[in-house]
Amino acid sequence: MSPLHNLEDAVAQRLVNDMNCQGYAVLEGAIDAEALQGLRGYVDAQAARHGQQYFAYHGYPALAGSALAQLASAAGFSATLARLHRGGSGKDAADTQVFPVLRCVQGGSGRKESNAFHYDATLITMLLPIHIPSEGQQRGDLVLFPNLRRVRPSVVLNVLEKALLQNKYSRRLLCAGIDRGWLKPTVLRIEPGNVYFFWGYRSLHANQPCSPEVRRATALFHYGDPHAGSLATRLMLKLNQHRARRAIARATDTA
Repeated sequence: MSPLHNLEDAVAQRLVNDMNCQGYAVLEGAIDAEALQGLRGYVDAQAARHGQQYFAYHGYPALAGSALAQLASAAGFSATLARLHRGGSGKDAADTQVFPVLRCVQGGSGRKESNAFHYDATLITMLLPIHIPSEGQQRGDLVLFPNLRRVRPSVVLNVLEKALLQNKYSRRLLCAGIDRGWLKPTVLRIEPGNVYFFWGYRSLHANQPCSPEVRRATALFHYGDPHAGSLATRLMLKLNQHRARRAIARATDTA
């Protein structure tokens, strides 16, 4: 995973420009075959623990001992994200900790966790594909409405905006608009071995559904919370962790 630790200046500038201009950036071949195989082994073991149903791990305690936690805590990786943050916002991040997440969409419960459009809490999101279906109509492609908003000056405004869009009714309207061709998001067919960057705070995004018999596993690395330290940020983090536990519990009950 060394390219993520030692990013050349020209490459970093290209990633920032791509995120600004087209809404996402790709670093091809960032994860070698050996590292990818190790990540897949870890995911497969966790998937077996959860009865081949949806699960998500949020933060270092849930991912303790994994290669994903090691990457997130590496100084070189944090420095890479800091350079991208500085290039995109013109300033250093208030919070320099990388927050890792593992999501595994599979089985019947995985469909309920798809098309969940949202804004991230952090400016930068890096997506690392681990298992991605290669065939069929439903592969869990990444859907983006890139760079819809700027960083909000108030955490209260941010919370209100997220509440307006991140509910089942708004999401149903969004999906209906996409299905009818009224809304035209960017749809990315992501590939293992590559990593993808986008301004997660500014871009409304989700994954499309997957067929129940396939597995879509991705790692997400979040960096640069503009509202770091606020009570609202802490409450949203706890809420997301609670939702992840509830989703796992529902999947276990129906397995």
